[in-house]
Amino acid sequence: MLIVGTSLTAGLGLDPEVAYPALLQQKADSLGLHVEIVNAGLSGETSAGALRRMDWLLRGPADVVIIETGANDGLRGLDVDSTRANLRAIVGKVKAARPAARILLAQMEAPPNLGAKYTSAFHAMYQDVAKETSVEVMPFLLQGVAGISGLNQPDGMHPNEKGEQIVANNVWAALERVLRQLDATPTGG
Repeated sequence: MLIVGTSLTAGLGLDPEVAYPALLQQKADSLGLHVEIVNAGLSGETSAGALRRMDWLLRGPADVVIIETGANDGLRGLDVDSTRANLRAIVGKVKAARPAARILLAQMEAPPNLGAKYTSAFHAMYQDVAKETSVEVMPFLLQGVAGISGLNQPDGMHPNEKGEQIVANNVWAALERVLRQLDATPTGG
């Protein structure tokens, strides 16, 4: 399983063992699910950067790909149409390289200081891309964490260890079903 993401996935400011991808691995292991979770988070990356990395990232096997990107686009107020095109292209690269892979697109949000029109368009973009590309969109990655000082590092943007637990639970709510389905699928050989 591959998680393509930003600093939120990389676990900026934390020991990698407490970042949500490692917590997901612990959950899967505790349930006896056969999965190796690869954290491909890169701090500061925009959707354009993720798109440039996809060919390299998809060189390895991946039955499930979580795409967590766009947060930095939103923070920078980048054009929603450009971000949408990048998300579509990322999904397209995954489908071309790994046609059988399950793809989960993490909902991200833009900060409210960019105005209601922008934040609304940014939010809708994930739903639109998911519909257009027939992939599943997960709930907002930072649901229950964003804006809560006790769950974030001093920068107010990156979850602390407590926040990472909530993020892992948010992702797990969508991921567990997919992993159980894959784990139950007989393999040839």
